[in-house]
Amino acid sequence: MSEEQKRFDLILRNTSEIITESNLRKILEEKKLRGYIGVEPSGLFHVGWIIWVEKLKDLMNADVDMVFLMATWHAWINDKLEGKMETIKTCASYLKHCLSALGVKTEKLTFIDAEEMLNDSDYWALVLRVAKQLTLARVRRAMTIMGRTTEEASMDFSKLIYPVLQISDIHYLNLDLCLGGTDQRRAHVLAREVSSKLGKKKPVAIHTPLLIGLSGVRRMDASEVTQEDLSNFKMSKSKPETCIFIHDKIEEVEHKLLNAYCPPKQIAHNPLIEFNRNLLFPEKGFRLNIDRPRKYGGLISVDCFEDLCLKYEAGEIHPLDLKKATAMALNRKLDPVRSYFKNNSEARELYNKLAKSTISR
Repeated sequence: MSEEQKRFDLILRNTSEIITESNLRKILEEKKLRGYIGVEPSGLFHVGWIIWVEKLKDLMNADVDMVFLMATWHAWINDKLEGKMETIKTCASYLKHCLSALGVKTEKLTFIDAEEMLNDSDYWALVLRVAKQLTLARVRRAMTIMGRTTEEASMDFSKLIYPVLQISDIHYLNLDLCLGGTDQRRAHVLAREVSSKLGKKKPVAIHTPLLIGLSGVRRMDASEVTQEDLSNFKMSKSKPETCIFIHDKIEEVEHKLLNAYCPPKQIAHNPLIEFNRNLLFPEKGFRLNIDRPRKYGGLISVDCFEDLCLKYEAGEIHPLDLKKATAMALNRKLDPVRSYFKNNSEARELYNKLAKSTISR
């Protein structure tokens, strides 16, 4: 297997889509790549974000120079943390520690604060050039990238600027790759569409799955659920009762998962199945140990996600047993994070400050 193929497979794994795979193959053959992910410092780190963290590590291991954009002003526009910039900046510092706690080699990342770009007149010239290529209707449709509906755009005009800023970020940073969840698709597609008119690169977009909240997607017919529905039901820190944070204590994780929506024999849009699909089984060598009552077969070990689905759909695994096993496995995954924040005084202080702040939508 060629080196390019190994890198391609590493970038491709555990993604929802790549726009486009053919573009990715081409640029992998041509040069060293530069990529980015932009993240709003918007509150405590939940386990849904671990999905893009793992892909960030894959890209770094694939020898991509990664930029981590602390989207501080974007968070302010989006009314995160009550719009208090001081708190947003505290959160930015906290996020760096979260990445370290989750195994990211932060010394190999390039961190950029959005404020650095906003202080450059060339950036604002680019913002205007991007805006000239977009209609108001297209900008409004892209509002979903910030967790807003098009109707909410009328609340605050600054929110209409947000999609234009994100597209401008991508071209200002001169990127080959853009990483984000599937909820960032519209911005990435627009960035690709306007690239030729701006005389800029057409970046490859890499999208990771969204983790649904613990309340699930409750529909009689799973086939009726659209991608837009999944975005609306994604795990969100603004709904802490349906969200697991990486700092949650062992008993908190157990309590939340035991109370999660988990219909028997149902695979589609089942939060417990999605936790295993996106958080646990991607780990090399992972095995889920499920301790069923002896009369129902006793302990079984599942080392393949597809096998888990077959057994659950057949009724061989009870929802309660799946919840207990998943809680135990997830707690093991979060143990290093708990240890990191316990032993790092700066990280612990930042967490304590942030935990006292209001987590706003």
